[in-house]
Amino acid sequence: MSDLLSRVRDNIVLYGALAANLGIGIAKFVAAGITGSSSMLTEGVHSCVDSLNQVLLLYGQKRSRRAPDAAHPFGYGRELYFWAFVVAILIFAVGAGVSIYEGWLHIREPEELTDPTVNYVVIAIAFALEGTSWTLAMREFAGAKGEAGWWQAVRESKDPATFIVLFEDSAALAGLLVAGIGVWASHALGDPRLDGIASIVIGGILAAVAVLLAREAKGLLIGERADPATIARIRQMVGAHPGISTVNHVRTVHTAPDAVFVAISADFDDALTMGEAEPLVERIEAELRETFPSLKSIYIRPERHDDAPAGFAPPRSPGR
Repeated sequence: MSDLLSRVRDNIVLYGALAANLGIGIAKFVAAGITGSSSMLTEGVHSCVDSLNQVLLLYGQKRSRRAPDAAHPFGYGRELYFWAFVVAILIFAVGAGVSIYEGWLHIREPEELTDPTVNYVVIAIAFALEGTSWTLAMREFAGAKGEAGWWQAVRESKDPATFIVLFEDSAALAGLLVAGIGVWASHALGDPRLDGIASIVIGGILAAVAVLLAREAKGLLIGERADPATIARIRQMVGAHPGISTVNHVRTVHTAPDAVFVAISADFDDALTMGEAEPLVERIEAELRETFPSLKSIYIRPERHDDAPAGFAPPRSPGR
């Protein structure tokens, strides 16, 4: 039970966004059916796609927690990155595609709108709910980013769930503003085609967000290094041991948001025997794991400094 509660707390952003989008989506479809608004229908599709996205991210998180096995010795952490990429494709193909297509249909065959009051009420309620979800995502992301800038934090983040929800909610709020303007302009100017144009603009917003998320998810799926400060600290710790002459390179890759594989090439002191080198490696591994719990797999390769691959041989450690 405590494990379940812990997971709910960890995924509060996803659960909050899912609950908001389900309720908002139903309300938008009802409003679109009553008033005939193209932009409201588009927003309803948008909310449904967002709801499916949250379900996929929750599913990806569950699958990524599976323990390593013979087929996947480094675990299943990257499965979350795969589903994050699928989410970006859905936003582009379904969310943006349907929005632009619906807007084009409404421009080609304009449909007179009825009383917009229902639309305004739904937009106001949706804005409040989306704003709540956005605030949760913003607080979560702000706490995780530390002192890094916002864009830098997105580029460096290894947990796509939080920044995907943040971007989705930001796009949703922008879409609601565009939908509200489209509904108002259609009635104020007596031209229902403006509502279709608003739908196309919403599709453009979703397409831009989808491309951005796909780019970030692709980098995570291919494999990204650990934080540069972490890599520098690992190099310093390994090079500080008396039996190490030079640290040739430290290569890392995230196998999950909180799991890192590190491969270290080091030039050992020629005077060390095999019996002395083995406990030295064990001590280095123990120190690294204690300092960086995220290092789930550590591989240390003895390699002469002159034999290290070109481009990966830094200056010798200070004092050595």
